[in-house]
Amino acid sequence: EFIRKSQEFTRIEGTGVFEIPVGPVHAGIIEPGHFRFSVAGEPIINLEAKLYYVHKGIEKLSENSNFEKVFFLSERISGDETFSNSLAFCQALEKIAGLHKLPERAELSRTIFCELERICSHLGDIAGICVDVAFGFAAYQFNMMRRWIQMLNEQLTGSRFLRSANIPGGIRQDFIKGKEELIVNTVKKLEKEFNDTVNIIRGKSLFIDRVENTGVVSNKTALDLNAVGPGGRAAGIDADVRRDFPYAAYDKVKFKISVHNNGDVNCRMNVKIEEVNEAIGIILQAIELMPSDGMAAEPVKDIEPFRFAFGITESPRGENIHWLMSGENNTISRYKIRTPSFCNWPVLCHAVKGNIVPDFPLINKSFNLSYSGNDL
Repeated sequence: EFIRKSQEFTRIEGTGVFEIPVGPVHAGIIEPGHFRFSVAGEPIINLEAKLYYVHKGIEKLSENSNFEKVFFLSERISGDETFSNSLAFCQALEKIAGLHKLPERAELSRTIFCELERICSHLGDIAGICVDVAFGFAAYQFNMMRRWIQMLNEQLTGSRFLRSANIPGGIRQDFIKGKEELIVNTVKKLEKEFNDTVNIIRGKSLFIDRVENTGVVSNKTALDLNAVGPGGRAAGIDADVRRDFPYAAYDKVKFKISVHNNGDVNCRMNVKIEEVNEAIGIILQAIELMPSDGMAAEPVKDIEPFRFAFGITESPRGENIHWLMSGENNTISRYKIRTPSFCNWPVLCHAVKGNIVPDFPLINKSFNLSYSGNDL
């Protein structure tokens, strides 16, 4: 009686209705998740997702742990959102510690790293969409560009995923100093190659036929389910933490929020394409604004007990919220995380209804949600 019962899926009944189980083990190296399709022929009537196969217990492990250990855990919520998660944690901890203004170099450096992480994530998503429509050349090009950014991250910080670049109070060291030219040259090279490849895929009618009107999420559904990030903005939700609740140096740079209205794979892809170009512009502005000297951090050493605060960032997948309450002796008493993937998994299940089973990988990749980020 102490064994948790297996999840019961909704049974759709009717003539010619079949169930197709997919997962939890998938081809390739993606994380585990079980999908149960109810279909009548090819069209999907219903989809339910069973997740939490990679539950790590991060929130429970954080209780009464030193804040430095909890910072370490925050970077392991979701590998390709390492910087966004660690930054949200740092924001909350810095508020608890009374640090309301950080060194300018630290704020601008954080902005640059946030946008490098966004570019890397979006390039991988667009490449995945190209793979799922069998456009191998374009997929190769986007993956090549993603590798350029990962190599730049490694040259700057020693980690392709920007792990350990943050610390509460700023940046671990001045990673940008002396590397400004490298960053500018890399993102300018990326900008040209990226837009050339985007023009190629947009000029292929077979590609556009697969992504237009596929996996549509209406504005009402997106609002009802609290869709965030590119998934929400593709369905007409004009919301972005970087503009609405500016952090790091986002109040010092100019950028546009990409919003589309059709809510299909094409719109989600176009939001990400436009965000890559905006990210390049933000990085170039941040480099230009970078002061010639100054500290990289004002490290947090002590925090007052029993205070709480929010940290919020716009990760590549969307609005990312972390809540902390401090405990005695520089510990964290409670840690609550709400990732964008947690919001958007139910949206994905609605997006596939009425589409055919072979389009599921395409719709799934257009959201590219994190199993680990949801399962915590």
